[in-house]
Amino acid sequence: MTVAVLSQLPTFPNANEAEDTVGGLLAIGGDLSPDRLLEAYRSGVFPWFEDDSEPILWWSPDPRAVIEPNAMRVTSSLAKRLRNGGFTVTFDEDFRRVIERCAKARRGQSGTWITRNMQSAYIELYELGFAHSVEVWHDGKLVGGLYGLSLGQIFFGESMFSIARDASKVAFHHLCQRLSQWRFRLIDCQIPNDHLISLGVQSMPRAQFLALLAANDESRTRRVSWSAGAPEPSDAG
Repeated sequence: MTVAVLSQLPTFPNANEAEDTVGGLLAIGGDLSPDRLLEAYRSGVFPWFEDDSEPILWWSPDPRAVIEPNAMRVTSSLAKRLRNGGFTVTFDEDFRRVIERCAKARRGQSGTWITRNMQSAYIELYELGFAHSVEVWHDGKLVGGLYGLSLGQIFFGESMFSIARDASKVAFHHLCQRLSQWRFRLIDCQIPNDHLISLGVQSMPRAQFLALLAANDESRTRRVSWSAGAPEPSDAG
């Protein structure tokens, strides 16, 4: 398949047509407007590129890294950390700092794919009620967290960070607990890595993932703050 040029199309092609020989590249170009990003996630597609001066690249890998909220693997050491680590966990309290911290280059990396334009785009989605963050604090300092998008009963994870041992795992655990309580069906983790696999993330064929997306009930999207002070939904499922 030839990679689609979005300026020549009204919408994304079928994600099953992504070029798997190059990691699931589906399309190039377009913009990071809220409408475009939401359309992408509904279509099983996400942006991933390294330079704001270059065209945006849109991907739909096969297989997809996913986990059900109640399937996280909690080791004995992590369970101890959850009990005695001295962490405080919040939701949607400091989205900007979480995405800024996720954007910092990691050890062994020279740059980041969370560019300035990407940060601005997801902050706008947060302000619109679609993007959410989990913050992990220790002694008043932000030491870990994650962010992503929520549509219907699927959470689309984007990135996480940790500057204290197991802090990102603590964030993921609390996210899974919250989503399990609300009967979310799936967390999309995009591409597997050793860290995600250690948490219980598994691979799902792209066609199966797209079928779940097609059945996702977006009327259940909770476009309110997920902070502790926000009222809990009366309908958990």
